[in-house]
Amino acid sequence: MRTAIILGAIAAFAVGCTTNPYTGEQRASRAVTSGAAGAAAGAAAGAIGGAIAGRPGRGAAIGAAAGAVIGGGIGIYQDQQQAKLRERLLNAGVQVERDGDNIYLIMPSDVTFAVNQSDIKPGFYQTLNAVAEVFDEFDKTTITVAGHADSTGPEQYNMQLSQQRALSVSNYLAAQGVAPGRLSSIGFGESRPIADNATDAGRAANRRVEITIDPVEAQF
Repeated sequence: MRTAIILGAIAAFAVGCTTNPYTGEQRASRAVTSGAAGAAAGAAAGAIGGAIAGRPGRGAAIGAAAGAVIGGGIGIYQDQQQAKLRERLLNAGVQVERDGDNIYLIMPSDVTFAVNQSDIKPGFYQTLNAVAEVFDEFDKTTITVAGHADSTGPEQYNMQLSQQRALSVSNYLAAQGVAPGRLSSIGFGESRPIADNATDAGRAANRRVEITIDPVEAQF
């Protein structure tokens, strides 16, 4: 009974859960799978496991090494992907940002779509082709395409347009060879502004498509 309780504690500590804000899917927490945090979680879990076997010190060392390999592998993988995306998207008008192990591509609507349209501008195909090539090379990720709108016009219309634009980008990436199972799309309408809708510049910033590139821990 005691062993079962300890093993349960190992699992709870070493895994942890976060929720993808776009899909609602629960994933292993970045806090315990990246870099030094992964090593710390591995050490703690290893120490408990080692205590069961009567060798807590050795268990901690093994656990720390395993945690560091997993966490470090994800970070390095995303570092390489981010560098490749920055290289391929130079001067394309797309922002490449990073938050922990997630990479974000922010695509302003003025370079991706005509006003009130959900068909991708032909001039943006080359940029999306480059994105698809990088996604094909770095395939240990899921990809969420999210559409956003400013607050002008009816709320329901903005929601529908943002959904259609996200789906257009997702479908285009799939047509270029990105596995459909890795892709999801969602529209947020005007609900998630990143700038002040009272100004032209703010509304332009809010009209965007964002792509979230999320590593799948199980593949590392």
